[in-house]
Amino acid sequence: MISIIIPVFNEETGIVRLLDHLKNTSLFPNNEIIIVDGGSKDKTPEIVKNYSDIVFVSSEKGRAKQMNAGAQIAKFDVLYFLHADSLPPPSFDQLILNEIKRDKHAGCFQMKFDMDHWWLNLMGWFTKFNHKACRGGDQSLFITKSLFKEMGGYNETFVVYEDNEFIGKLYKKKAFAVIPAFITTSARKYEEIGIWKLQLYFANIYLKRLRGASPEELHQYYKRRINP
Repeated sequence: MISIIIPVFNEETGIVRLLDHLKNTSLFPNNEIIIVDGGSKDKTPEIVKNYSDIVFVSSEKGRAKQMNAGAQIAKFDVLYFLHADSLPPPSFDQLILNEIKRDKHAGCFQMKFDMDHWWLNLMGWFTKFNHKACRGGDQSLFITKSLFKEMGGYNETFVVYEDNEFIGKLYKKKAFAVIPAFITTSARKYEEIGIWKLQLYFANIYLKRLRGASPEELHQYYKRRINP
C-alpha cells in the first residue's frame, strides 16, 4: 500500500473528481490519502472533510512545504506525490509497487493533457523519455520514504520549480523510472493564458534556473507572468 500526498489550494471545483477517481482506479482500498491544504479560501476543506477515510491537514502555503508536511505524517513506506488536477492511470498503485519490487525507488508516469492540441500532444509524447529535461510535477512522483528522507525532502525555498529541483537530484543519483502508462493532467493554465505564451514562460523559468537564478527570482517571474 502507498501514501498518496496531494497538496491543494482552492481546488473545490476538481477535488471530488480526483478523490473519486483514486478510489475507482486503485487496486488497494487501504491506500492512505493525505490532503495537505495551504490555506484554501473556498470550500476545499469542507468538501475533503466529508470523506471520513481521508487524512486532512493544513500547512503553510507552498507546494514544497505542503508535500513535506504530508510526507512527515505518512504511514506507509512508499510515497506518491500527486497534483490535484492530475488523474493517474488505472491500477496506478500496483504499477508503482511493481517498480519498487524491481528496485526502482523513485519515478513517475508518462503524461498526457486533457486537451487535444498538437503541441500539447507532442509535449506529452516526450514524457516517455527517461531524461530530466522531460520531467515535471504534473507527471506525479513516487518514491520510497527512505530515499525521500535521504534526499532531504523538497527544498522549501522553492515556491515554484520545486518538483524539477527535487527530480534533478534524483537523476544525479540515477534513481528514476518512467512507468509506460499515462497520467492525465489539466490544461487549464494553457487555456487561461494561451498555449504559446505559457510555454514561453515555462521555458524561461527553466532557462533562468539553468543560468543560476535563485528560487526567489523564479517565484517573482512566475508571479508576474503566470499567476499575478
